[in-house]
Amino acid sequence: MKPRIAAAPAAAGQVRLIGGAWRGSKLLVPALPGLRPTSDRVRETLFNWLHGELAGARVLDLFAGTGALGFEAASRGAACVDLVESAPLAIDALRSAAARLGRDGSGGKVQVHAQSATAFLAAQAGPWDLAFIDPPFAGGLWAEALAALVPRLAPRARVYVESPVDAVPAVPAGWVLLRETATREVRAALYKVEQG
Repeated sequence: MKPRIAAAPAAAGQVRLIGGAWRGSKLLVPALPGLRPTSDRVRETLFNWLHGELAGARVLDLFAGTGALGFEAASRGAACVDLVESAPLAIDALRSAAARLGRDGSGGKVQVHAQSATAFLAAQAGPWDLAFIDPPFAGGLWAEALAALVPRLAPRARVYVESPVDAVPAVPAGWVLLRETATREVRAALYKVEQG
């Protein structure tokens, strides 16, 4: 009897890392409702904004999805990256990518946490130097996630928030907008936390 080979997760496509040590590496995009990877153009703009901020940073990708933002940060010099995701197909794809990319000796740099964003933040103290907040747009999760994140950020942390262009979420007091851009559907904004 032949051993059964596990099927790969259903995928809607792939995204490619655009910079750093893992440049050109592909990440699976599982076929999940509401999963919307950050476009190459927006990612390139974001990481240009973050130039000089990533070396040695502790990074949180709170609604990881494909992990494109978190893996891109790790590829460009972040010390450690926490990818948080609750969808099983996405978790499998994230774990597979972390294992594959970690073969270059950076094994513990990326950690995948299989739980909801709120459960993760309730159990973790941080502090993170950089956080990516890009939840499924239909869920309206920005206010809850941003409020829970505030006490877990390092002083002068950077927070990236992606949202629908016509529904800009309110951010906590003391956050300063550094940069923003928009496409037809998405607003991308980078804030500096002026607390602590």
